[in-house]
Amino acid sequence: MIKVICVGKIKEEYLSKLISDYEKRISKYHKVDILELKDSDIKSEGDLILKNIKSSDFLVTMEIGGTNLSSLELSKNIDEWLMKYGNITFVIGGSNGIDERVLALAKYRLSFGNNTFPHGLFRGVLLEQIYRSFKILNNETYHK
Repeated sequence: MIKVICVGKIKEEYLSKLISDYEKRISKYHKVDILELKDSDIKSEGDLILKNIKSSDFLVTMEIGGTNLSSLELSKNIDEWLMKYGNITFVIGGSNGIDERVLALAKYRLSFGNNTFPHGLFRGVLLEQIYRSFKILNNETYHK
């Protein structure tokens, strides 16, 4: 299973539609679960995140300082992670970042560049890249 843990709620309808669309697209390839957690202080957010991850999950934290991958590289990694661990959990932190306790458990720190994105838009971008990964892995036209 692929789980995406997100701190904060989506307020904009157009972003909710984008996220729902990619969630539906991904579900044709793999089980996906998006979990929205309440935003508050970083420690409380960390407590909530920790309650929703398993030690057996391959934990990927989304960080500006993480490793930047091409779509092809990400698809290969997703394939390897799913084969080896069965479950991947992506964590998108709140506006204050990700609690150090969660970062310490990360098996991979992933970045989509040095830019800062609005939370909802970034969630959509992450889901689109996961969907693109499955299209690449299945040799289907989409990725150019």
